[in-house]
Amino acid sequence: MSDPHKPLRVGIAGLGTVGAGTLSLLRQNATIITARAGRPVTVTAVSARDRTRDRGLSTEGLTWHEDPVSLARDPDVDVLIEVIGGSDGPAAAAVRAAITVGKPVVTANKALLALHGAELARLAEDHRVPLAFEAAVAGGIPAIKALREGLAANEIRSVSGILNGTCNYILTVMREQRRDFDDVLADAQKLGYAEADPSFDIDGVDAAHKLAILGALAFGQPVDFPALHVEGIRRISALDIAFAGELGMRIKLLGIASRHADGVSMRVHPALVPEREEIAQVDGVFNAVVAEGDFVGRVMLMGRGAGAGPTASAVVADLIDIARGRLTPIWGAEGDALTPLPILPMEAHHGAYYLRLMVLDRPGVMAEVTAVLRDTGVSLQSMLQHGRAPGEAVPIVLVTHETTEAAMMKAVAQIAALSSVLEPPALIRIGAT
Repeated sequence: MSDPHKPLRVGIAGLGTVGAGTLSLLRQNATIITARAGRPVTVTAVSARDRTRDRGLSTEGLTWHEDPVSLARDPDVDVLIEVIGGSDGPAAAAVRAAITVGKPVVTANKALLALHGAELARLAEDHRVPLAFEAAVAGGIPAIKALREGLAANEIRSVSGILNGTCNYILTVMREQRRDFDDVLADAQKLGYAEADPSFDIDGVDAAHKLAILGALAFGQPVDFPALHVEGIRRISALDIAFAGELGMRIKLLGIASRHADGVSMRVHPALVPEREEIAQVDGVFNAVVAEGDFVGRVMLMGRGAGAGPTASAVVADLIDIARGRLTPIWGAEGDALTPLPILPMEAHHGAYYLRLMVLDRPGVMAEVTAVLRDTGVSLQSMLQHGRAPGEAVPIVLVTHETTEAAMMKAVAQIAALSSVLEPPALIRIGAT
Protein backbone atom coordinates (compact mmCIF):
# COMPACT_ATOMS: atom_id res chain seq x y z
CA MET A 1 0.00 0.00 0.00
CA SER A 2 1.32 3.45 -0.88
CA ASP A 3 2.59 5.74 1.88
CA PRO A 4 -0.31 8.17 2.56
CA HIS A 5 2.16 10.88 3.51
CA LYS A 6 4.36 10.62 0.44
CA PRO A 7 3.23 12.81 -2.48
CA LEU A 8 2.91 11.32 -5.93
CA ARG A 9 5.34 13.41 -7.98
CA VAL A 10 4.19 14.16 -11.50
CA GLY A 11 5.99 15.39 -14.60
CA ILE A 12 3.94 16.94 -17.43
CA ALA A 13 5.31 16.66 -20.97
CA GLY A 14 3.52 19.32 -23.01
CA LEU A 15 2.08 22.57 -21.64
CA GLY A 16 -0.51 23.30 -24.29
CA THR A 17 -4.24 23.44 -23.61
CA VAL A 18 -4.42 20.04 -21.89
CA GLY A 19 -1.10 20.23 -20.04
CA ALA A 20 -1.84 23.67 -18.64
CA GLY A 21 -5.38 22.56 -17.81
CA THR A 22 -4.06 19.55 -15.90
CA LEU A 23 -1.61 21.68 -13.91
CA SER A 24 -4.41 24.13 -13.10
CA LEU A 25 -6.80 21.34 -12.03
CA LEU A 26 -4.21 19.68 -9.77
CA ARG A 27 -3.62 23.00 -8.04
CA GLN A 28 -7.21 24.20 -7.83
CA ASN A 29 -8.72 20.91 -6.61
CA ALA A 30 -5.71 19.76 -4.56
CA THR A 31 -7.74 19.06 -1.41
CA ILE A 32 -10.33 16.92 -3.23
CA ILE A 33 -7.67 15.08 -5.21
CA THR A 34 -5.59 14.34 -2.09
CA ALA A 35 -8.64 12.86 -0.38
CA ARG A 36 -9.54 10.70 -3.36
CA ALA A 37 -5.99 9.68 -4.19
CA GLY A 38 -5.09 8.91 -0.59
CA ARG A 39 -2.03 11.16 -0.79
CA PRO A 40 -1.01 14.49 -2.33
CA VAL A 41 -0.47 14.62 -6.08
CA THR A 42 2.02 17.33 -6.98
CA VAL A 43 3.64 18.48 -10.21
CA THR A 44 7.42 18.70 -9.79
CA ALA A 45 8.64 19.06 -13.39
CA VAL A 46 7.47 20.04 -16.85
CA SER A 47 8.67 20.00 -20.44
CA ALA A 48 7.58 22.28 -23.27
CA ARG A 49 9.16 23.97 -26.27
CA ASP A 50 8.69 27.61 -25.23
CA ARG A 51 9.55 28.76 -21.72
CA THR A 52 8.53 32.37 -22.42
CA ARG A 53 4.95 31.72 -23.52
CA ASP A 54 2.26 33.09 -21.19
CA ARG A 55 0.08 30.15 -20.21
CA GLY A 56 -1.93 31.96 -17.58
CA LEU A 57 -0.30 30.09 -14.69
CA SER A 58 3.01 30.06 -12.88
CA THR A 59 5.68 27.41 -13.45
CA GLU A 60 7.90 28.86 -10.72
CA GLY A 61 9.49 26.15 -8.59
CA LEU A 62 9.06 23.46 -11.24
CA THR A 63 12.03 21.79 -12.89
CA TRP A 64 11.98 22.64 -16.60
CA HIS A 65 13.26 20.11 -19.13
CA GLU A 66 13.88 21.05 -22.74
CA ASP A 67 13.68 17.37 -23.68
CA PRO A 68 10.63 15.28 -22.63
CA VAL A 69 12.81 12.15 -22.50
CA SER A 70 14.93 13.88 -19.86
CA LEU A 71 11.71 14.67 -17.98
CA ALA A 72 10.66 11.02 -18.16
CA ARG A 73 13.96 9.97 -16.58
CA ASP A 74 13.98 12.68 -13.89
CA PRO A 75 14.46 10.92 -10.52
CA ASP A 76 12.09 13.44 -8.90
CA VAL A 77 9.23 12.36 -11.21
CA ASP A 78 7.17 9.28 -10.28
CA VAL A 79 4.60 9.47 -13.10
CA LEU A 80 4.81 10.91 -16.61
CA ILE A 81 1.83 12.72 -18.10
CA GLU A 82 2.26 12.88 -21.88
CA VAL A 83 0.09 15.51 -23.58
CA ILE A 84 2.44 16.51 -26.40
CA GLY A 85 0.47 14.66 -29.09
CA GLY A 86 1.55 12.95 -32.29
CA SER A 87 2.03 9.28 -33.02
CA ASP A 88 5.83 9.44 -33.08
CA GLY A 89 8.63 11.84 -32.26
CA PRO A 90 9.08 13.33 -28.75
CA ALA A 91 5.76 11.95 -27.41
CA ALA A 92 6.53 8.34 -28.29
CA ALA A 93 10.15 8.66 -27.13
CA ALA A 94 9.10 10.08 -23.74
CA VAL A 95 6.47 7.39 -23.16
CA ARG A 96 8.88 4.58 -24.01
CA ALA A 97 11.59 6.12 -21.82
CA ALA A 98 9.28 6.40 -18.80
CA ILE A 99 8.01 2.83 -19.12
CA THR A 100 11.51 1.47 -19.59
CA VAL A 101 12.67 3.01 -16.28
CA GLY A 102 9.57 1.63 -14.53
CA LYS A 103 7.40 4.74 -14.34
CA PRO A 104 3.64 4.79 -14.92
CA VAL A 105 2.41 6.85 -17.87
CA VAL A 106 -0.82 8.80 -18.31
CA THR A 107 -1.44 9.94 -21.87
CA ALA A 108 -4.14 11.76 -23.84
CA ASN A 109 -2.50 10.75 -27.11
CA LYS A 110 -4.98 8.79 -29.23
CA ALA A 111 -2.74 8.74 -32.31
CA LEU A 112 0.10 7.16 -30.33
CA LEU A 113 -2.19 4.47 -28.91
CA ALA A 114 -4.01 3.77 -32.17
CA LEU A 115 -0.75 3.19 -34.04
CA HIS A 116 1.54 1.82 -31.31
CA GLY A 117 -0.86 0.71 -28.57
CA ALA A 118 -0.11 -3.03 -28.84
CA GLU A 119 3.67 -2.48 -28.64
CA LEU A 120 3.43 -0.01 -25.74
CA ALA A 121 1.08 -2.31 -23.83
CA ARG A 122 3.59 -5.18 -24.13
CA LEU A 123 6.36 -2.86 -22.93
CA ALA A 124 4.28 -1.71 -19.96
CA GLU A 125 3.34 -5.30 -19.07
CA ASP A 126 7.00 -6.34 -19.24
CA HIS A 127 7.92 -3.56 -16.78
CA ARG A 128 4.73 -4.02 -14.72
CA VAL A 129 3.72 -0.35 -14.86
CA PRO A 130 0.37 1.25 -15.71
CA LEU A 131 -0.25 2.84 -19.08
CA ALA A 132 -3.42 4.90 -18.61
CA PHE A 133 -5.29 6.71 -21.37
CA GLU A 134 -8.79 7.73 -20.26
CA ALA A 135 -8.20 11.18 -21.78
CA ALA A 136 -7.37 9.76 -25.22
CA VAL A 137 -11.02 9.09 -26.14
CA ALA A 138 -13.95 11.51 -25.80
CA GLY A 139 -12.34 14.01 -23.41
CA GLY A 140 -14.13 14.08 -20.08
CA ILE A 141 -16.45 11.16 -20.85
CA PRO A 142 -15.24 8.11 -18.85
CA ALA A 143 -15.55 5.86 -21.90
CA ILE A 144 -12.40 3.81 -21.23
CA LYS A 145 -13.33 3.01 -17.63
CA ALA A 146 -16.88 2.21 -18.68
CA LEU A 147 -15.77 -0.35 -21.27
CA ARG A 148 -12.78 -1.81 -19.47
CA GLU A 149 -14.13 -1.86 -15.91
CA GLY A 150 -17.80 -0.97 -15.63
CA LEU A 151 -18.85 -3.37 -18.41
CA ALA A 152 -16.10 -5.94 -17.80
CA ALA A 153 -18.59 -8.78 -17.19
CA ASN A 154 -20.26 -8.34 -20.58
CA GLU A 155 -19.52 -9.53 -24.06
CA ILE A 156 -19.60 -6.23 -25.93
CA ARG A 157 -21.56 -6.50 -29.17
CA SER A 158 -20.88 -3.00 -30.41
CA VAL A 159 -19.38 0.34 -29.47
CA SER A 160 -20.09 3.44 -31.50
CA GLY A 161 -20.66 7.13 -31.28
CA ILE A 162 -19.83 10.71 -32.14
CA LEU A 163 -16.11 10.87 -31.47
CA ASN A 164 -15.08 14.23 -32.94
CA GLY A 165 -16.53 17.48 -31.62
CA THR A 166 -15.22 19.59 -34.52
CA CYS A 167 -17.16 17.58 -37.11
CA ASN A 168 -20.25 17.45 -34.91
CA TYR A 169 -20.12 21.23 -34.46
CA ILE A 170 -19.75 21.84 -38.20
CA LEU A 171 -22.64 19.50 -39.10
CA THR A 172 -24.84 21.03 -36.37
CA VAL A 173 -24.28 24.61 -37.58
CA MET A 174 -24.77 23.57 -41.21
CA ARG A 175 -28.16 22.12 -40.26
CA GLU A 176 -29.32 24.88 -37.92
CA GLN A 177 -28.17 27.82 -40.06
CA ARG A 178 -28.50 26.21 -43.52
CA ARG A 179 -24.91 27.11 -44.39
CA ASP A 180 -22.31 25.40 -46.56
CA PHE A 181 -19.41 23.31 -45.27
CA ASP A 182 -16.54 25.64 -46.24
CA ASP A 183 -18.25 28.64 -44.67
CA VAL A 184 -18.90 26.88 -41.34
CA LEU A 185 -15.40 25.38 -41.26
CA ALA A 186 -13.87 28.86 -41.59
CA ASP A 187 -15.96 30.06 -38.63
CA ALA A 188 -15.01 26.98 -36.58
CA GLN A 189 -11.34 27.80 -37.16
CA LYS A 190 -11.86 31.39 -36.00
CA LEU A 191 -13.61 30.15 -32.84
CA GLY A 192 -10.85 27.64 -32.10
CA TYR A 193 -13.07 24.57 -32.62
CA ALA A 194 -11.03 23.56 -35.69
CA GLU A 195 -7.29 23.63 -36.25
CA ALA A 196 -5.60 25.77 -38.90
CA ASP A 197 -5.04 22.46 -40.71
CA PRO A 198 -8.31 20.65 -39.93
CA SER A 199 -7.55 17.50 -41.97
CA PHE A 200 -7.27 15.08 -39.03
CA ASP A 201 -10.73 16.15 -37.84
CA ILE A 202 -12.74 16.63 -41.01
CA ASP A 203 -11.23 13.63 -42.82
CA GLY A 204 -12.25 11.30 -39.98
CA VAL A 205 -8.73 10.36 -38.84
CA ASP A 206 -9.12 11.67 -35.27
CA ALA A 207 -12.39 9.77 -34.83
CA ALA A 208 -10.77 6.65 -36.32
CA HIS A 209 -7.89 6.81 -33.82
CA LYS A 210 -10.43 6.83 -31.00
CA LEU A 211 -12.55 4.07 -32.53
CA ALA A 212 -9.46 1.84 -32.91
CA ILE A 213 -8.89 2.18 -29.15
CA LEU A 214 -12.54 1.56 -28.26
CA GLY A 215 -12.73 -1.45 -30.60
CA ALA A 216 -9.65 -3.03 -29.03
CA LEU A 217 -11.11 -2.62 -25.55
CA ALA A 218 -14.59 -3.76 -26.54
CA PHE A 219 -13.57 -6.94 -28.35
CA GLY A 220 -10.42 -7.95 -26.49
CA GLN A 221 -8.18 -7.71 -29.50
CA PRO A 222 -4.92 -5.89 -30.25
CA VAL A 223 -5.46 -2.35 -31.50
CA ASP A 224 -5.45 -2.36 -35.31
CA PHE A 225 -5.80 1.10 -36.83
CA PRO A 226 -5.00 0.15 -40.46
CA ALA A 227 -8.02 -2.17 -40.48
CA LEU A 228 -10.50 0.73 -40.18
CA HIS A 229 -12.54 2.14 -43.05
CA VAL A 230 -12.34 5.95 -42.75
CA GLU A 231 -14.34 8.70 -44.45
CA GLY A 232 -14.74 12.34 -43.41
CA ILE A 233 -17.31 15.08 -43.94
CA ARG A 234 -15.75 17.22 -46.71
CA ARG A 235 -18.38 16.12 -49.24
CA ILE A 236 -21.42 16.73 -47.01
CA SER A 237 -23.41 19.62 -48.46
CA ALA A 238 -26.12 21.88 -47.10
CA LEU A 239 -28.38 20.31 -49.73
CA ASP A 240 -27.85 16.82 -48.29
CA ILE A 241 -28.50 18.06 -44.77
CA ALA A 242 -31.77 19.68 -45.92
CA PHE A 243 -32.89 16.49 -47.69
CA ALA A 244 -31.98 14.47 -44.58
CA GLY A 245 -34.30 16.73 -42.57
CA GLU A 246 -37.13 16.05 -45.00
CA LEU A 247 -36.56 12.36 -44.42
CA GLY A 248 -36.77 12.87 -40.65
CA MET A 249 -33.02 12.30 -40.22
CA ARG A 250 -29.82 14.06 -39.29
CA ILE A 251 -26.30 13.56 -40.65
CA LYS A 252 -23.62 12.67 -38.10
CA LEU A 253 -20.02 11.54 -38.42
CA LEU A 254 -20.06 8.21 -36.60
CA GLY A 255 -17.48 5.69 -35.51
CA ILE A 256 -19.00 2.20 -35.45
CA ALA A 257 -17.34 -1.01 -34.25
CA SER A 258 -19.50 -4.14 -34.18
CA ARG A 259 -18.95 -7.82 -33.59
CA HIS A 260 -20.44 -10.37 -36.00
CA ALA A 261 -20.33 -14.15 -36.23
CA ASP A 262 -17.57 -14.04 -38.83
CA GLY A 263 -15.51 -11.12 -37.52
CA VAL A 264 -15.46 -7.45 -36.57
CA SER A 265 -16.51 -4.37 -38.55
CA MET A 266 -14.83 -1.05 -37.71
CA ARG A 267 -15.63 2.04 -39.72
CA VAL A 268 -15.86 5.85 -39.54
CA HIS A 269 -18.13 7.71 -41.95
CA PRO A 270 -21.07 10.12 -42.16
CA ALA A 271 -24.44 8.49 -41.55
CA LEU A 272 -28.10 9.46 -41.66
CA VAL A 273 -29.68 8.80 -38.27
CA PRO A 274 -33.41 9.11 -37.46
CA GLU A 275 -34.07 12.31 -35.50
CA ARG A 276 -35.80 10.37 -32.72
CA GLU A 277 -32.62 8.46 -31.82
CA GLU A 278 -30.60 9.87 -28.90
CA ILE A 279 -27.36 9.95 -30.92
CA ALA A 280 -29.02 12.23 -33.50
CA GLN A 281 -29.75 14.78 -30.76
CA VAL A 282 -26.12 15.12 -29.64
CA ASP A 283 -25.19 18.51 -31.10
CA GLY A 284 -22.42 21.08 -31.13
CA VAL A 285 -19.00 20.13 -29.76
CA PHE A 286 -20.42 17.29 -27.65
CA ASN A 287 -19.35 13.66 -28.04
CA ALA A 288 -21.28 10.48 -27.26
CA VAL A 289 -20.25 6.86 -26.83
CA VAL A 290 -22.77 4.02 -27.05
CA ALA A 291 -21.92 0.49 -25.94
CA GLU A 292 -24.10 -2.59 -26.12
CA GLY A 293 -23.38 -5.58 -23.91
CA ASP A 294 -25.06 -8.98 -23.78
CA PHE A 295 -26.26 -8.53 -20.17
CA VAL A 296 -26.27 -4.77 -19.58
CA GLY A 297 -27.97 -3.89 -22.87
CA ARG A 298 -27.42 -0.42 -24.31
CA VAL A 299 -25.43 2.23 -22.41
CA MET A 300 -24.89 5.79 -23.65
CA LEU A 301 -22.42 8.36 -22.28
CA MET A 302 -22.40 11.97 -23.46
CA GLY A 303 -20.28 15.02 -22.69
CA ARG A 304 -17.62 17.40 -23.89
CA GLY A 305 -15.07 15.52 -25.95
CA ALA A 306 -12.23 18.04 -25.85
CA GLY A 307 -10.95 21.17 -24.16
CA ALA A 308 -8.72 21.92 -21.19
CA GLY A 309 -11.21 21.12 -18.42
CA PRO A 310 -12.81 17.87 -19.63
CA THR A 311 -9.53 16.35 -20.83
CA ALA A 312 -7.65 17.36 -17.67
CA SER A 313 -10.46 15.76 -15.66
CA ALA A 314 -9.77 12.44 -17.40
CA VAL A 315 -6.00 12.76 -16.97
CA VAL A 316 -6.32 13.33 -13.24
CA ALA A 317 -8.77 10.44 -12.85
CA ASP A 318 -6.00 8.18 -14.14
CA LEU A 319 -3.49 9.79 -11.75
CA ILE A 320 -5.79 9.04 -8.81
CA ASP A 321 -5.93 5.36 -9.84
CA ILE A 322 -2.14 5.25 -9.99
CA ALA A 323 -1.82 6.99 -6.61
CA ARG A 324 -4.09 4.30 -5.14
CA GLY A 325 -2.00 1.53 -6.68
CA ARG A 326 -4.74 0.25 -8.99
CA LEU A 327 -3.32 -1.75 -11.87
CA THR A 328 -5.88 -2.69 -14.52
CA PRO A 329 -4.84 -4.61 -17.66
CA ILE A 330 -4.21 -1.99 -20.31
CA TRP A 331 -6.55 -3.44 -22.94
CA GLY A 332 -8.92 -5.07 -20.44
CA ALA A 333 -7.00 -8.38 -20.39
CA GLU A 334 -3.38 -9.43 -20.31
CA GLY A 335 -1.60 -9.29 -23.66
CA ASP A 336 -1.51 -13.05 -24.18
CA ALA A 337 -5.30 -13.18 -23.72
CA LEU A 338 -5.97 -10.72 -26.57
CA THR A 339 -7.14 -12.44 -29.74
CA PRO A 340 -6.93 -10.85 -33.19
CA LEU A 341 -10.35 -11.18 -34.81
CA PRO A 342 -11.02 -11.24 -38.57
CA ILE A 343 -11.71 -7.71 -39.84
CA LEU A 344 -14.66 -7.65 -42.21
CA PRO A 345 -14.09 -5.67 -45.42
CA MET A 346 -16.25 -2.63 -46.05
CA GLU A 347 -17.65 -4.37 -49.15
CA ALA A 348 -19.44 -6.78 -46.82
CA HIS A 349 -21.36 -4.02 -45.01
CA HIS A 350 -25.12 -4.49 -45.23
CA GLY A 351 -27.51 -1.55 -44.88
CA ALA A 352 -29.69 1.09 -46.50
CA TYR A 353 -28.29 4.06 -48.44
CA TYR A 354 -29.10 7.66 -49.29
CA LEU A 355 -28.11 8.57 -52.86
CA ARG A 356 -28.38 12.16 -54.14
CA LEU A 357 -27.95 12.81 -57.86
CA MET A 358 -27.71 16.06 -59.81
CA VAL A 359 -29.31 15.18 -63.14
CA LEU A 360 -30.37 16.88 -66.34
CA ASP A 361 -34.15 17.26 -66.18
CA ARG A 362 -35.21 15.43 -69.33
CA PRO A 363 -37.43 12.46 -70.15
CA GLY A 364 -36.01 8.99 -69.45
CA VAL A 365 -33.46 9.94 -66.78
CA MET A 366 -35.16 8.04 -63.96
CA ALA A 367 -35.63 5.04 -66.22
CA GLU A 368 -31.86 4.96 -66.81
CA VAL A 369 -31.09 5.22 -63.09
CA THR A 370 -33.62 2.61 -61.98
CA ALA A 371 -32.39 0.24 -64.69
CA VAL A 372 -28.88 0.42 -63.18
CA LEU A 373 -30.25 -0.21 -59.69
CA ARG A 374 -32.26 -3.18 -60.97
CA ASP A 375 -29.29 -4.69 -62.79
CA THR A 376 -27.02 -4.38 -59.72
CA GLY A 377 -29.61 -5.86 -57.37
CA VAL A 378 -30.37 -2.65 -55.43
CA SER A 379 -34.01 -2.15 -54.43
CA LEU A 380 -35.43 1.38 -54.21
CA GLN A 381 -37.51 2.32 -51.15
CA SER A 382 -38.40 5.97 -51.88
CA MET A 383 -37.54 9.03 -53.94
CA LEU A 384 -37.53 12.80 -53.37
CA GLN A 385 -37.68 15.38 -56.16
CA HIS A 386 -38.92 18.97 -56.00
CA GLY A 387 -40.42 20.68 -59.03
CA ARG A 388 -39.29 20.59 -62.63
CA ALA A 389 -36.69 22.56 -64.57
CA PRO A 390 -36.65 21.17 -68.12
CA GLY A 391 -33.12 21.14 -69.49
CA GLU A 392 -31.63 22.28 -66.18
CA ALA A 393 -29.84 20.45 -63.34
CA VAL A 394 -32.14 19.18 -60.60
CA PRO A 395 -31.44 17.13 -57.46
CA ILE A 396 -33.02 13.72 -57.01
CA VAL A 397 -32.72 11.75 -53.77
CA LEU A 398 -33.08 7.99 -53.72
CA VAL A 399 -33.34 5.90 -50.55
CA THR A 400 -32.62 2.20 -50.95
CA HIS A 401 -33.71 -0.86 -49.06
CA GLU A 402 -30.92 -2.75 -47.31
CA THR A 403 -28.27 -4.03 -49.67
CA THR A 404 -24.55 -4.78 -49.66
CA GLU A 405 -21.83 -2.14 -49.94
CA ALA A 406 -20.39 -4.02 -52.92
CA ALA A 407 -23.68 -3.85 -54.83
CA MET A 408 -24.17 -0.19 -53.97
CA MET A 409 -20.68 0.80 -55.08
CA LYS A 410 -21.17 -0.99 -58.39
CA ALA A 411 -24.48 0.83 -58.91
CA VAL A 412 -23.00 4.24 -58.05
CA ALA A 413 -20.11 3.77 -60.48
CA GLN A 414 -22.52 2.96 -63.31
CA ILE A 415 -24.90 5.80 -62.44
CA ALA A 416 -22.00 8.29 -62.34
CA ALA A 417 -21.13 7.29 -65.92
CA LEU A 418 -24.60 8.22 -67.27
CA SER A 419 -24.57 11.29 -69.50
CA SER A 420 -27.56 12.76 -67.64
CA VAL A 421 -25.75 12.70 -64.26
CA LEU A 422 -23.88 15.99 -64.03
CA GLU A 423 -21.67 15.53 -60.94
CA PRO A 424 -20.42 12.68 -58.75
CA PRO A 425 -23.30 11.13 -56.80
CA ALA A 426 -23.48 11.82 -53.05
CA LEU A 427 -23.74 8.54 -51.14
CA ILE A 428 -24.40 8.36 -47.38
CA ARG A 429 -25.09 5.24 -45.35
CA ILE A 430 -28.23 5.13 -43.23
CA GLY A 431 -28.25 4.02 -39.60
CA ALA A 432 -26.03 4.11 -36.51
CA THR A 433 -25.16 0.42 -36.48
